[in-house]
Amino acid sequence: MNLFGGAVGQINSYSFAAAQALLPHVIGTLDPLTGPLSSYDGILENTRMMVMFGGAPAKNMQVESGGAGEHMGSVWLRRCSEASIRMVSVSPIRDDVDTSLGAQWLPIRPNTDTALILALCHVLVTEELHDADFLAKYCVGFERFESYVLGKADNIAKTPEWAEAISGVPARQIYDLARAMVRSRTMITMAWSLQRADHGEQPYWAAIALAAMLGQIGLPGGGFGFGYGAEANLGNPLQLMDLPTFPTGSSPLPTRIPVARIADMLLEPGREYEFNGTKASYPDIKLVYWAGGNPFHHHQDINKLVRAFHRPDTIVVNECWWTATARHADIVLPVTTTLERNDIGAARRDRFLIAMHKAVSPVGDARTDFEIFAALAVRCGFGSAYDEGRDEMRWLHHMYRTAQHQNGPRGIDFPDFDQFWSEGHVEVPMPSRPYTAFEDFRDDPVAHPLRTPSGRIELFSSRISGFDYEDCPGHPVWIPPCEYLGAPLAQKFPLHLLSNQPKTRLHSQMDAAGPSLESKILGREPMRMHPADAARRGIADGQIVRVWNDRGSVFAGSVLSEDVMPGVVELATGAWYDPAQPFGPCLHGNPNVLTEDKGTSRLAQGPVAHSCLVDIEPWFWDLPAVTVHDGVKAALPERPAED
Repeated sequence: MNLFGGAVGQINSYSFAAAQALLPHVIGTLDPLTGPLSSYDGILENTRMMVMFGGAPAKNMQVESGGAGEHMGSVWLRRCSEASIRMVSVSPIRDDVDTSLGAQWLPIRPNTDTALILALCHVLVTEELHDADFLAKYCVGFERFESYVLGKADNIAKTPEWAEAISGVPARQIYDLARAMVRSRTMITMAWSLQRADHGEQPYWAAIALAAMLGQIGLPGGGFGFGYGAEANLGNPLQLMDLPTFPTGSSPLPTRIPVARIADMLLEPGREYEFNGTKASYPDIKLVYWAGGNPFHHHQDINKLVRAFHRPDTIVVNECWWTATARHADIVLPVTTTLERNDIGAARRDRFLIAMHKAVSPVGDARTDFEIFAALAVRCGFGSAYDEGRDEMRWLHHMYRTAQHQNGPRGIDFPDFDQFWSEGHVEVPMPSRPYTAFEDFRDDPVAHPLRTPSGRIELFSSRISGFDYEDCPGHPVWIPPCEYLGAPLAQKFPLHLLSNQPKTRLHSQMDAAGPSLESKILGREPMRMHPADAARRGIADGQIVRVWNDRGSVFAGSVLSEDVMPGVVELATGAWYDPAQPFGPCLHGNPNVLTEDKGTSRLAQGPVAHSCLVDIEPWFWDLPAVTVHDGVKAALPERPAED
């Protein structure tokens, strides 16, 4: 985290991903995306097989939320490969695991992982390979889940043959994989991307059920883990420590919304919605203050978001770049970059604290987020309550000393602040032994219960079942997504679009920098597709294409590759939104013009960006130049008519 950047000033929001709502009910973790996660040193010593749903892309392991003092994810995977740990990558994209690691690629239709996992469970049950003792001692609800897998509940047995028709993975390979997982110490991993799809809760719950049936949860090198490969150091051995953080306080307002529902909130004030067992109504928002983010990068259905951003009376944005969010604001306050302020770099999964010395004075009228909010607090009459009498450096001293005292009982010794600031970093030693997730729970589930209603792993959750959500019932299920290659809509739009992370930038950051610009094709974002799909449409490598569906269209540059399975196209997220005209096609290739804005389910209300069908055609005509990096446009689109 950069402690003086990225403050969020809009309405309180939560749950950006499906797993964050689901997992506390099922395994009780309070930090579902970052832990518990068995460390790689234990995997290296004990695991013999890694089944990686969604892979572990090397490009993702170059970044870390808050910065990385070391980049160990790719190093650990290389060591696992050299130790002859069998890796199986279940993904529509071959290089979601570095091809040099020799992982077996199991191509799968996007959004169908749950069907495949249920079929693996079916093999374990019908061939009596599941660990009945573990299920009885550490889990609740297996009987309900087993009945569903066997088809007793809906007359559809979840056999490998059934899953083959949905997922495209041959039944023979499903049988072989299930039997191999039983014979080996197996780690099941899930990429974060799988939850960002319609019913994105289900593959995670199903993976937990599969791991429980194998009976290896809590054993060194076994069980499951979510997020390996998602960032630089997930799974890196480290000691847990308190970071020097800026206190956030608490909002006096009770109003909260799931963050993925922002457009709905702005467009439909007063509408009732359900979330995680609760019912609420969207507030009527008159002013939006946005700092530390760019919804025109990460939100789905940008044309809908444009309409939503015209509804509030005033929009204020703290920004250092002329992003689309800044261009749709009424007031833009210039904020410093990390090079224009003193700060502390720290990440929850990193062993380093970094002294971020200011490199240059703020350019023009730019101020830090802290200075902006402190000045606003003075004008509002509570300046001393906000800054507590501390300026930038005094706050850095205070936060550092607080973390220093908090970490002392853990045996983590920080030097004094002046030494830290002079030397430039603090390195925390590696732990003395590998960490195994759920080890204490396995050793004694009574003394170390999970934070679930039963204290055990909930393969059937009475709490979730009691919410009476047909789109997220009480145990893992296969529910066809709104858009996937098996949906009726695939007759009209026969290609599944995946908008994953780019290789040449972080999200949309630095899109105008050299590495990102060099990857463009005639100024458009590159899009990978299988040569067979391209040939069927008369598309050549390097040609500009139009990608479209009923929500909008974008232009991109085609890259033909057999690393993408047939029927799937890959257009990375992050190209700055550059519409040809109001609500027109994006000239640059922002995939969120095309993605659906709906919740994963009433449980989580997460985004479903990876459930998106499109078609593609070659473009032979002239196109306007991409100008979004040239500077602010003179005028915004006219306010649309009221719906």
